[in-house]
Amino acid sequence: MISIKIFTFNAYSENTYILFDETKDCVIIDPGMYEGAEQNQLTTYIKENGLTPVLLLNTHCHIDHVFGNKFVFDTYGLKPQFNIGELPILQAVPSYAPQMGFTRYELSPEPDTFLPETGTISFGNSTLDLIFAPGHSPAHLCFYSKADHFLIGGDVLFYGSIGRTDLPGGNHQQLIQNISDKLFVLPDETEVYPGHGPSTTIGFEKEHNPFF
Repeated sequence: MISIKIFTFNAYSENTYILFDETKDCVIIDPGMYEGAEQNQLTTYIKENGLTPVLLLNTHCHIDHVFGNKFVFDTYGLKPQFNIGELPILQAVPSYAPQMGFTRYELSPEPDTFLPETGTISFGNSTLDLIFAPGHSPAHLCFYSKADHFLIGGDVLFYGSIGRTDLPGGNHQQLIQNISDKLFVLPDETEVYPGHGPSTTIGFEKEHNPFF
């Protein structure tokens, strides 16, 4: 059984997730910590719950989702894992961070291991399915737990909305298609934990999302 801890970090109110199971192995997804206080929140939670970070995953590599990559590497020795199509997005961050006011962006390490478009990733006794859903960014991945009925969705599908598609590598039609073909086929009760804002369910979004 996977437990989910949600933090909301940085100026973009980005959701950072820690997933862990009964083994106490944990996965850090999209670490958005920018301020020292945010870094402390994350490490304190991990320490107080006796967790062992074993994976650092990025759904995609926009700045608000990778602020904390370097800190996680320095603290836990984990390099990020994401789809190789996001590498140019990560490599572009230092060129635009200062002009957006983020003068203390710490350079993220690059992966030793890239995630495929389909397949699984495991930690502890748990397994997540990879769902490749570009459109918001060129090689965006979602992480799906069939056993525990949830999706870590990044910036693909939001409560009553969808990811923006006006950033480099974005494609509105592709995003709509991927949500229809890859997310809306999941069970209605699947809880969707997005990169920003509150969680929702697949069933609710199929019924009420104004983009569909």
